[in-house]
Amino acid sequence: MPRHVVKQLSLWVTARRQRWYLRVFGARITEPLLWSLNRHSITGAFGAGIAIAFIPLPVHTIVAVLVALYWRVNLPVALASTWVVNPFTMVPFYYGAYRLGAMLLRSAPRHFKFQLSWRWLEHGLGPYWKPFLLGCLISAIVFGLLGRWILELVWRSAVRRRYRMRHRRTPAATTII
Repeated sequence: MPRHVVKQLSLWVTARRQRWYLRVFGARITEPLLWSLNRHSITGAFGAGIAIAFIPLPVHTIVAVLVALYWRVNLPVALASTWVVNPFTMVPFYYGAYRLGAMLLRSAPRHFKFQLSWRWLEHGLGPYWKPFLLGCLISAIVFGLLGRWILELVWRSAVRRRYRMRHRRTPAATTII
């Protein structure tokens, strides 16, 4: 199923390569490595997407596309994995990043009341931005690398398991009397 979906998506992009919204990327958008389903491409895109998710600005999609084009990792996986931090998980992730930054800077975490207004962003966020950004940076690096390595281990164990299952079936099928 995933291979079929990725192949259809790749064909869709190739057919629309000359449209204005894809012309910006040139011929690189149709590069096979951006659409391949190999281990290195998938795990790299997953780790990069998780790291990008910790950027506290709404630029995840643009950054994920640029990173996928530069590092030549799977574009759909990089885009999808940025949604680890979504509107439902944003508060715990960013609060955890703030607490981590406060701990690393050895400052006492302060309690604050969030208000969705420009005035609060200008005046209420002032004392919190250094620990928050440091925590986001450290969290992005740690969770990005951790996500890539864990997916790499899961992928390798699945390949080993399939190999063993195939190897167990082969001798029994060849012994015909």
